[in-house]
Amino acid sequence: MRRRRFVAGAIGAVSGIALGTVPSAAVKPTPAGTRNRSPVSRAEGWQAVPAPGSTPAAQLRRIAAGPGLAWAVGEEGLAGPSRGRGLAMQWDGSAWTKTDLAHLSHTRLTDVAGVCAAFAWSVGQPAGTGSPLLRWDETTWRETAFPGMNETGVRLTAVAVGPDRRVWVSGSRGGAARLLSGDGRRWRWLDPLPVASANLYRVFLRAPGEIWVCGDQAAGGGWSGLVARWDGAWTVLPPVPGLRLGLADVHAAGPDDVWAVGTEAGVGGPPGRPGNPSLSHWDGTAWTRVEAGFVAGSLTGIAGDAQGRAAWISGWNYQDQSRSTYLRRDGGAWTLARGPVGAAPAPYLNDVTAVRGTTGFWSVGMTSPVPAPPTEAYTERLEA
Repeated sequence: MRRRRFVAGAIGAVSGIALGTVPSAAVKPTPAGTRNRSPVSRAEGWQAVPAPGSTPAAQLRRIAAGPGLAWAVGEEGLAGPSRGRGLAMQWDGSAWTKTDLAHLSHTRLTDVAGVCAAFAWSVGQPAGTGSPLLRWDETTWRETAFPGMNETGVRLTAVAVGPDRRVWVSGSRGGAARLLSGDGRRWRWLDPLPVASANLYRVFLRAPGEIWVCGDQAAGGGWSGLVARWDGAWTVLPPVPGLRLGLADVHAAGPDDVWAVGTEAGVGGPPGRPGNPSLSHWDGTAWTRVEAGFVAGSLTGIAGDAQGRAAWISGWNYQDQSRSTYLRRDGGAWTLARGPVGAAPAPYLNDVTAVRGTTGFWSVGMTSPVPAPPTEAYTERLEA
């Protein structure tokens, strides 16, 4: 069952929603369903970095980065009825270069992960049956074989790579959500997630052998947020509170310090109605809802700092689209932060990631919130 999600492009006129001015204040955890003051908005040194060469409409969905290198993936050529084609870019320490994917037929690359210039992985949306698992060969992306490759109903949705170069891929096979694990040569599917009608959208590796996933699950005619941990067996946390909530990312500093972000669709509304940003914290006992600082939009990704703590969240603020939107961890609170002015007409961020081994960060998305021409791929950087 594939549920409706408020992702990039699901935007339009808003009706029946009060969109007022957001006051300034710091945000601290509050019980689910309560209100809190909104965070202070301030500039944080993010700079737009040109990512030339994409064919409108285009967007970058995910990014992985290390010192002097990065990979970003998404889709381009979304014009009229076109399903588009996969888009991949590489950062060489000084500029982004579009990667030639003429040998691939995939309509979208959905995630990317890597540890060095010779070891990176991506997954994509198939043009036919089966999802592709792609490996970077230091020049371009190539398909690699895995159990269930080209099998009808197999879908790969996200990927993570550990410092031991173990690869973890979320997806589904045989009608159940699962993890695929391997070292590049040998692969195996792990036990199914013990949740009916679940979709997984992100994989987070906290430590070798401890993998977290997030997504959504069927609930009472709608869906709720799903977070689970694999450490040799599945542990499924209670559903994240929210009305038709889909989670885009999860970050775990420990079993009692887990953050989940996403978009709450709510009770519905006119076509194109934006959802509501959702930020929740697990303390080992219960989920606590935290105010995001704006009421219409989305939260799309989380990045940790050098100590493994959640540090930055990427998002989209429907109420103020003049520049990109972030939440920054400031002690025990989250603070609303903004990107550069005038860098793009109305930038939409899909992801944020730390630059491994440094204190820098990258974010990616598109130059406007609607994936239609002339929208192009977009990146921002926060240097150490």
